[in-house]
Amino acid sequence: MLRLLLVWLINALSLLAVAYLIPSIQVASFAAALAAAVVLGLVNAVIRPLLILLTLPATLLTLGLFIFVLNGLLFWLVGSFLRGFVVGGFWAGVFGAILYSIVSWALSAALLPGRRVHVIVERD
Repeated sequence: MLRLLLVWLINALSLLAVAYLIPSIQVASFAAALAAAVVLGLVNAVIRPLLILLTLPATLLTLGLFIFVLNGLLFWLVGSFLRGFVVGGFWAGVFGAILYSIVSWALSAALLPGRRVHVIVERD
């Protein structure tokens, strides 16, 4: 449960960082960032897999690049109906989604305790 709360806070901080770095994305407050993080998580968990399945031919034809379009559209969609979180357009959504995933991944890797990979070195 604590890990879920930490991931939620990390995602909200990532949204604030994206809003700081991309001028066409705006987050009104930390509470708006928390709400947007929840909605983005739900959209990515429920709607995104269905859209990926429905657009599988386009994704295969573009060698997976169409997933960037889907991520940008979903990021833009959340910004269009959530008060306090504004995404300025499609390209802002695409670049915002890319930057959001990078910042969120980096913060999660730095702050969350995770499984460590143990390397076994054999000597001759």
